[in-house]
Amino acid sequence: MKTLVIAAFVAIIGSLAAALVFMMRGGDEGSPDSSDKPRKNHMARALAFRVGFSILLFVVVLVSYLMGWIQPTGLPLQR
Repeated sequence: MKTLVIAAFVAIIGSLAAALVFMMRGGDEGSPDSSDKPRKNHMARALAFRVGFSILLFVVVLVSYLMGWIQPTGLPLQR
């Protein structure tokens, strides 16, 4: 389970970094070379994948808790 959560966090951070790269790189829409035309919506797609990975991670953790595969730890409710 820990491996799955770590992999999901790496995918979330990687997608966020890809969106940053696409945002900083931008696109020279007026370039005369049409063969090197940048594809549109790379940043939006990377951010959509980040949102999807985050929702998937939340659902996996919720289902794992409900199935009893993971147990909460931390501070006790009563002293």
